[in-house]
Amino acid sequence: MATLTYIYSDSTAVVGPLAAFAEPHSYDLCEAHAVRLTVPRGWEVVRHAGEFPAPLPHADDLEALADAVREAARVDVPRPDLRSDDSGLTGRRGHLRVVPPPA
Repeated sequence: MATLTYIYSDSTAVVGPLAAFAEPHSYDLCEAHAVRLTVPRGWEVVRHAGEFPAPLPHADDLEALADAVREAARVDVPRPDLRSDDSGLTGRRGHLRVVPPPA
């Protein structure tokens, strides 16, 4: 993974290692697209020399993921947006359906 950052005032695109934080005018790219990126005429590309290492997970990211998993696993969470339909399934939420556990 890599991060592409545009510097409009300098007509420059910078492709470097994946950024840890979101920045204006920045976009995350897979390595294949980072290597093959082209820019408009008159622009310059500054590329990171070498491989694009995978970012190390931050403790905050892992804690947020663990909290989300714990919240999803709670059975006492009210789900007022689920409703029954005629398909035999117990509920629908957007494009996802809740299927009853096997009896």
